[in-house]
Amino acid sequence: MLHGPFRYLLTFLLVAGMAACGRDDGAPQGESVPAPVQGSVADVDAERLAQAANDANNWMTHGRTYAEERYSPLALIDEHNVRTLGLAWYWESDSTMGTEATPLVVDGVLYSTSTWNLLHAIDAATGEELWTYDPAIDRDWIRYTCCGTANRGVAVWEGRVYFGTIDGRLVAVDAATGKLAWEVQTTDPTKPYSITGAPRVVKGKAVIGNSGAEFGVRGYVTAYDAASGEQAWRFYIVPGNPADGYESPAMEMAAATWNGEWWKYGGGGTAWDSFSFDPDLDLLYIGTGNGSPWSRDIRSPGGGDNLFLCSIIAVRPDDGEYVWHYQAVPGENWDYNCTQQMTLTELEIGGEKRKVLMQAAKSGFFYVLDRTNGELISANNFVPVTWASHVDLGTGRPVEIEENLYGVEEGKRVAPGPMGAHVWHSMSYSPDTGLVYIPAREDVWSYSRPANYEHKEMSWNISLNPDAAVAEGVMDFVTKGYLLAWDPITNSEKWRINYERDWNGGVLTTAGNLLVQGAADGRLAIYRASDGELLWDMPIQTGATAAPISYAVHGEQYIAIAAGWSGAVPILGGGGTTPTHNAPMRFLAFKLGGAAKLPEPAGGRALSLPDFDASDETLEQGSALYVEICQTCHGINLVSGGMTPDLRYMSSETHEQFQAIVLGGSRSAQGMSSFADRLDSGQVDAIHAFIVSEARRLMDGRR
Repeated sequence: MLHGPFRYLLTFLLVAGMAACGRDDGAPQGESVPAPVQGSVADVDAERLAQAANDANNWMTHGRTYAEERYSPLALIDEHNVRTLGLAWYWESDSTMGTEATPLVVDGVLYSTSTWNLLHAIDAATGEELWTYDPAIDRDWIRYTCCGTANRGVAVWEGRVYFGTIDGRLVAVDAATGKLAWEVQTTDPTKPYSITGAPRVVKGKAVIGNSGAEFGVRGYVTAYDAASGEQAWRFYIVPGNPADGYESPAMEMAAATWNGEWWKYGGGGTAWDSFSFDPDLDLLYIGTGNGSPWSRDIRSPGGGDNLFLCSIIAVRPDDGEYVWHYQAVPGENWDYNCTQQMTLTELEIGGEKRKVLMQAAKSGFFYVLDRTNGELISANNFVPVTWASHVDLGTGRPVEIEENLYGVEEGKRVAPGPMGAHVWHSMSYSPDTGLVYIPAREDVWSYSRPANYEHKEMSWNISLNPDAAVAEGVMDFVTKGYLLAWDPITNSEKWRINYERDWNGGVLTTAGNLLVQGAADGRLAIYRASDGELLWDMPIQTGATAAPISYAVHGEQYIAIAAGWSGAVPILGGGGTTPTHNAPMRFLAFKLGGAAKLPEPAGGRALSLPDFDASDETLEQGSALYVEICQTCHGINLVSGGMTPDLRYMSSETHEQFQAIVLGGSRSAQGMSSFADRLDSGQVDAIHAFIVSEARRLMDGRR
């Protein structure tokens, strides 16, 4: 049997968790709070985006340009004067639930999403809120998301702002007024899909993928007419039931690589993050997700490559026509996905100028592809990898290490694990240094599968065996986090910056020879991009999953970031992952000579415990139910990672209302769903008793 923190992590991946008891952000649902915006607003079109690399003042699409370099040509702030950087302004939500959003800035206005998919327009020079739009999401839907309510931000196009919601809608809002223009349900609302990615607008079409692979869905990407919301095309990533026919020749080709009745499991492959676009080649690149269930022996008995799992696919943006693909992990087997950022540039390789696509994938390999045809140019591991020995450059396929394939009775120790070598946190490419900067991490996992698998609808379906013996060296492995400077031509490390914690944020580089990253220890740090020397840092009172951006207004350069914990590790917590202090989610903007101050962090919290005695049997039952139902959102060992309330510090009122909250759904508007479909009154009392007992342990100094 499993014990200790590994058991808790495994349970997180095996079951759906309790919805987060977040605080309400306060905006009236379904309404905007507008203020007048002067001049032409979000005046972005195809020509302007195609020339975005030359528009230093603005950050008009997710990666600043369609090439997704996350590099700013601004140099007003540079390695010589950055020490005078200070906070210019901050905007604060009233929720500690985090964000993964990359704000966009167009002509002095910042557009971004925050907690619960609220959309904001903010004066980029002053931090004054211009308007807020609340899409009135179904907050109960958080139970069908992996890691909280965050999404990765917005797109802007011809006077509108576009964003996705966790309940599967794509929404278009007027950029000047904050009023709804149109919205469309992009997913089947009876299935556990969600949207956590940022849309891209390409050739007048808003392109969006979805999430939910582990819940048993079939991934796809859809393009909508940006003006009307009419569906233009849809590209499915895995094939459906052959008896129903194929949506495209690509799906017929893919079906030949699957076995069994995979469509009953959904198959996964969801494109939940990355897109890039090459206007010259007229190719849209899609990064696809992992298989579902994880084990290919269950998902596709008899083998097969299982196209298009963990692939990079090139399609025509006008109609979604398939052009080429590269599958990084054929027969994907470890929850590896290729949804990480795809950066487009030109490199001189072997004396020849090549149009390339680069990706630091979750699997631990850094890939360089010829983006004209999908040919693999090079692949090398950037962290220790034990699932494959190398990638064969002749075939383009990884060479799997057979003895590390899934066990049944005993797990197999594999690196990286399902949290990945590089997942949520965006990398950056600087054309000045020629280096890619990767927020990397090292971890391991014990992979196993049950002898008999039972698929569950609307629930986690991961196919791990909870009774398998844990592989040696997994329980005592200490995860590592570092920022890698990577040479994409030699496909090798140049240098690294080591961190004490392993959930460090996305990266920005600038023409001022700056390398900017939010660190998991609660700082925003700026290094010299050429050699990694620390030039400046500042406590920001929280983590930062999102990557910083840079823009200029009225001749002043700003560096800005959406700060707040987000992702799987912070929401699980566990006491060793996040700082003890945790500020509300904020947008922070810095400039030379900035003199604004953040509020002092909140002080210590008082314990308010009811007189609650329970038997050892009840406490054991409550502990097991907490692990099964609650800890996905409220943390391992009841130690919240900061995104959601630490239940040990519940108020007297919350203790009194515990049954009404958990069974009656009295706080569903704040994201805390009713669990009357899974728990009865006695079980809720057992969970409550366990929480109180753990709070007493804290009071007694035993934790």
